[in-house]
Amino acid sequence: MRYHIWTAGCQMNVADSQRVASALEKLGYLPSPRAEDSDVIVLNTCVVRQSAEDKAYGWLHSLRPLKARRPDVVINLMGCLVGINGNPKLRTAFPFVDVFSPPSDLAPLIEHLLRLDVVSPQPSETEYNHALMDGDWVLPQSERGSLVSAYVPVIEGCSHACSFCVIPLRRGVERSRPMDEITAEVRCLAKQGVREVTLLGQIVDRYGKDLPDGTTLADLLRAVHEIEDIERIRFLTSHPNWMTDELIKTVAELPKVCEHIEVAVQAGDDKILRRMKRGYTTEDYRLLIKQIRQRLPETSLATDIIVGFPGETTTQFQRTYQLLEELRFDVVHLARYSPRPGTVAARRMEDDVPQEEKMRRFRALEELQAQIAGEINAGYLGRMVEVLVEEMHQDRWKGRTRTNKLVFFKSDDDLSGRTVPVRIEWAGPWSMRGAPAVDEVTSRLVQIKKNSHITTH
Repeated sequence: MRYHIWTAGCQMNVADSQRVASALEKLGYLPSPRAEDSDVIVLNTCVVRQSAEDKAYGWLHSLRPLKARRPDVVINLMGCLVGINGNPKLRTAFPFVDVFSPPSDLAPLIEHLLRLDVVSPQPSETEYNHALMDGDWVLPQSERGSLVSAYVPVIEGCSHACSFCVIPLRRGVERSRPMDEITAEVRCLAKQGVREVTLLGQIVDRYGKDLPDGTTLADLLRAVHEIEDIERIRFLTSHPNWMTDELIKTVAELPKVCEHIEVAVQAGDDKILRRMKRGYTTEDYRLLIKQIRQRLPETSLATDIIVGFPGETTTQFQRTYQLLEELRFDVVHLARYSPRPGTVAARRMEDDVPQEEKMRRFRALEELQAQIAGEINAGYLGRMVEVLVEEMHQDRWKGRTRTNKLVFFKSDDDLSGRTVPVRIEWAGPWSMRGAPAVDEVTSRLVQIKKNSHITTH
């Protein structure tokens, strides 16, 4: 028996799909790269943009003929397209789908397979969660012993309700996982070879706000920092309102926590920020970035921007452009606004910026950011950086610096999971290339021997 999982969207969906894969393998299923050859097909969907939703519908329609040919294949639609409250219209539109699963919820699929009696009884979802807490969670077969960097959800859902965002409607109110459960999962991952974890949340710096014991993200970082064999810790995505001095100080104090912070601004105009219900001004954001850079001078910074929000004028867009010019981020995640059903923006605001203008603004910021990132990365030329090696990509090893810079280099050694000093030889806006220091030293020794040979003869 085989399974295939198609995953779209954010890192949270990647983590959810990983858990689905692990649960299916507990039932005896094996992974398949092709949906056509599988007995269980899972579509883990995203609806944060219309384009992501359209892709999900495209996949669903493509599976209709397969289901007609093979009625026994189990099709599971999962994630934000389904939402926490389900979506009756989906059942009507896609009657061939067997199981509809809310985000992060494995139970509907596992219970369906057990009812079919095609597998022997296995741990329930409750027992599976206890396995996580007890440190008995096993990674999917394809990642076991090879996964170097893993995502760990620490807070699910969101209660902030920005006017453009559908996540609270699809994933529900924010729910922080208990610290003991998270640290048990991280220990479990470390035992299986994971060396880096990224703590995930829609607003990750709000972690613990709903917990009765007053736990904060800073507390969680300290707890994860104590776990042996975990070399690096990251967290995303942060909201400016909850990026506290305590959190910044903790990042500076803990050696394992990487110097890379993602804190979304979304727009560079105060009126647009109010319409987005973000809860801060551009001046508040500037002061926060200044505070981070003072405390963490070597840090890299990433942000999110939405162009073409309802009512955004050319002048207001220009303020966003100027903000990015001024603050010079390492990474900017760009998106064109698309109305999301049920959100305040979709219900009360006209989507009045033409698509052509949205694309023009998108391209303008894209070009600006390519220039800025290229200039920042050029500063790495000739420098030695620590690269945590993740995998082989074509003929080069691929890894990241502590500041989340993507680096490629060649070596004949098996370096997966190792932290390697690499001297940067080429830098572009999106990645860099270099030579590992070990190879550099070896090359020098060989050259010395050659020169010695020439001199003595």
